[in-house]
Amino acid sequence: MRNKIRFFSMCLLLTMAAMFSISVTAQDRADKTLSPYFFVKGDSKIDRLPLKNTNVAISVSGVIADVKVLQTYRNEGSRPINATYMFPASTRAAVYSMKMRIGNQVITAKIKRREEAKQDFEKAKKEGKSASLLEEHRPNVFSMKLANIMPNDEIEIELRYTELQTPTAGIYELVYPTVVGPRYPSSDDESRQETGADPPRLLKGDESGSSLHISARISAGLPIAELSCLSHQIAPEWQDPGVARLTLDEPDAFQGNRDFILRYRLTGDQINSGLLLFRGEDENFFLYMAQPPRRVMTEDIPSREYIFVVDVSGSMEGFPLNTAKKLLTDLIGGLKPTDVFNVVLFAGDSTVLSPESLTANSENIDRAISLIEQQRGGGGTELLAAVQTAMNLPRESGVSRSVVLVTDGYISGERGVFDYIRKNLDRTNMFAFGIGSSVNRYLIEGVAKAGMGEPFVVESEAEAEAVTDKFRQYIQSPVLTNIKIETKGFETYDVYPVKYPDLLAERPIIIFGKWLGEPTGTIEISGKTGAGDYHTELDVAGVAPDEGNQALRYLWARSRIAELSDFGQGETSQEGIEEITSIGLKYNLLTKYTSFIAVREVVSNPNGSADDVNQPLPLPIGVSEMAVGSEPELLWLLALALLVGFGVLIRRRLESINWRGASA
Repeated sequence: MRNKIRFFSMCLLLTMAAMFSISVTAQDRADKTLSPYFFVKGDSKIDRLPLKNTNVAISVSGVIADVKVLQTYRNEGSRPINATYMFPASTRAAVYSMKMRIGNQVITAKIKRREEAKQDFEKAKKEGKSASLLEEHRPNVFSMKLANIMPNDEIEIELRYTELQTPTAGIYELVYPTVVGPRYPSSDDESRQETGADPPRLLKGDESGSSLHISARISAGLPIAELSCLSHQIAPEWQDPGVARLTLDEPDAFQGNRDFILRYRLTGDQINSGLLLFRGEDENFFLYMAQPPRRVMTEDIPSREYIFVVDVSGSMEGFPLNTAKKLLTDLIGGLKPTDVFNVVLFAGDSTVLSPESLTANSENIDRAISLIEQQRGGGGTELLAAVQTAMNLPRESGVSRSVVLVTDGYISGERGVFDYIRKNLDRTNMFAFGIGSSVNRYLIEGVAKAGMGEPFVVESEAEAEAVTDKFRQYIQSPVLTNIKIETKGFETYDVYPVKYPDLLAERPIIIFGKWLGEPTGTIEISGKTGAGDYHTELDVAGVAPDEGNQALRYLWARSRIAELSDFGQGETSQEGIEEITSIGLKYNLLTKYTSFIAVREVVSNPNGSADDVNQPLPLPIGVSEMAVGSEPELLWLLALALLVGFGVLIRRRLESINWRGASA
């Protein structure tokens, strides 16, 4: 009993010491607003809810969405305030414009290097001038800071961004994110340190003080077969089969606690090619897209070859390898007699099932499974060598080759793998399938992006079947292989990507670039389908440059920035940072290294004194208030449990002493 009391006493002392330390840290964090917290209304002289309205106007023309966001801030308190508002955006958004309106004055924001913009903002704040600063903290999280909002002042901030709409399985999905979800990152989270933290959260039942209005116009260029909104009630109006207008069905009801998700599908059963042109003052831009048909018949699919590159290192033991075997069996089991497959296993070195790919019959599938079960790797995980082995296996002409990488991603030298895949996109399709409870997502997502595909990850046995089926559906239907895209009489440069994979039923081919001179000549696409040779050409002269396509310059720039960031250059080398910064400055784009700054050159707050306000956000719908609880609260609960346990032990000890005394 004495040992138990000593043990609980020691636990209690250690816990109290830890709590004291964390309480001090928490206080430091509170001073910098570094921990999640709920919004608490305080001094009535301060308007803690300065964001009054968000009005979103979305215009989709063809495959380009242009979005105008109008945020209205008003200080209904009696003291000047500085406001900070964290808000989300699409990871594909190219933010190209910001304006600030105060009264009748409109200030167009300038794009500057991030540190320079921040210095300008702080200088204006100290001088008592109204200013606004837009920064990117993550590719999908922005912050708006406003300085010196005077009592009764109303400030409107207009943001404009554009993004490309690309279909998956023939379905276009337009998403307008509305709220940043709660996070509890580690103390060394750089973006957290910079932003100041998760914003305060409104308690359930609290009025947000802010309204959300969304309107959209979809002009797809083809008849719209299906139109639905998964998140909100909408009221669509059809102008013709290819043009729809819509608004939120209940605009006065607060609906900013969930993303706006609109889906639509177009008609058409043939491979469709489209071209958009924009003539600028010093550069001209184009976008070429080859879209798969809506319905793909078996006879449309060319002969296929699947090479499975499977990680058999020690970390893949158990459910990861079992899932890999099921994936291989299910995919190969559905192949045609003309289709073939092979397997490359890798750990410290590589092992190949057969020097040449095999017919997909039950005997050969059993051989592949047996090989996987016999191999147990050790040492390093040499992925690049395995991918090179797969790429260099003999290949028949006219066959759609796909390399399927199955791994938990515990390798080094990812960048070399990404570069190799990108340089060989015209030789094979590359797909990444991650398996494990803690997959290296950087590798899986990087391989997918380098291969112009989607990443697939299975983290538990419970989700294995659903994800495996989705992956199989994604890769099983190539509709055009051995693709060549050529321009004749149409002078192009800075074209991205340089090489491209097969056209899949689930994935279009998209090319950005620049052009010189007059838009004449042709763009020709050729390849092989299940029915034989395929060739079509598009007359460039038949497509007029359109001023409405100015978004192409921003989309081209954003695609280049994404390429740099995806492969780590923009994160690790000064050269990469400078290139991203230069692109941001040249094309007027918000990036991690460039920000928008607007300053009203009028001193409205002479003494520069103002209260700092973090605009509180609602919790996303369905998210519990527990999601923003902080770690120190858990320690207090632990301490309470230890106190109760300690009390019970003391009570039993006293009862035991009293019983012995009574017995004596």
